[in-house]
Amino acid sequence: MTSDPEKPMVVPQPTRTNPFRKKRKLVPLAIEEARRQGAISALAFLLLGGRDAAVEFLNTENLALGGRPIAIATRSSAGYATVERDIRSRSALPDAQHGG
Repeated sequence: MTSDPEKPMVVPQPTRTNPFRKKRKLVPLAIEEARRQGAISALAFLLLGGRDAAVEFLNTENLALGGRPIAIATRSSAGYATVERDIRSRSALPDAQHGG
C-alpha cells in the first residue's frame, strides 16, 4: 500500500467520551433559585468559618432540616429562611443570630 502524495492523509480523531458519566439532561436553575443558592452559599461561607465548613454543611444530609441544606434553601424562600436560621444558630460570630 503506497500513499499518494497528491492526497492528504486523513487520520481519524478519537471521539471523547466518558463511559462513567451518566447521560442526563441538565436543566439550569431558575433565576430566583440561583440567587437563593448563591446567597445561602455566601452566608454559610461567612458564618461557618470558610469554604470547607460551608461546603460540608450545605452538602451533608441534615435530618433536622429534612435533607441537604443547599437543596432546601434553593427550592423556596421558606426553605432559605429555615437554612439561614440554622446557619446563624451555628455561627460563632457575634450578632449572627440576629441577622446583623
